[in-house]
Amino acid sequence: MNSDLTAQYGPFDSALVAEVRPYVDFGSLRIEPITDLGMSVEVEDGTNRVIAVTLEFANSKLQLMAFAAPRNEGLWQDIRTAVAQNIKSQGGDVEEGYGALGAELVAKLPLVDDTGRAAGHRMARFIGFDGPRWCLRGTISGAALTDPKASAEISDLFRTVVVHRGDTPMPPGEALPLTVPVGSVLPPGMKAQS
Repeated sequence: MNSDLTAQYGPFDSALVAEVRPYVDFGSLRIEPITDLGMSVEVEDGTNRVIAVTLEFANSKLQLMAFAAPRNEGLWQDIRTAVAQNIKSQGGDVEEGYGALGAELVAKLPLVDDTGRAAGHRMARFIGFDGPRWCLRGTISGAALTDPKASAEISDLFRTVVVHRGDTPMPPGEALPLTVPVGSVLPPGMKAQS
């Protein structure tokens, strides 16, 4: 667990952050609104349950998901292993690496067309951070995969995220609940620019 780093550099635990900055409240994730930052939610088909928050910045996308973790050990290694196995089972390629935020995965994800035929691939980078009783996973796409400046900006954006774990007991690996921000006038899934 990176609790010393969490206190200094983020991502942050909501219990350690004084609410002095304005945040957009997505339930378990709090995002600081900054200039040129686009925010949207991803909704599960059939249930309308919010499953991820996607941030668009510096011609890149950062999809965020938070998970419950054990009190005394991190979950990011287990999540990396599961993501890698899933990508490989779909015919993709994945490499483990080490970046600005620690251990990460660089993946070549297979694409299929409407008929189910192979239609090339897309690249993505998976980053994560173990906080106190939570793990934050980010999936990066766009310019941040190849442009060092955009990559640094997305890493910095990931570090500003505040995770609100709450006190509800949850099994390790279960997604922390996400919601559409109060006052949002757009239906879930629609992009809101801030």
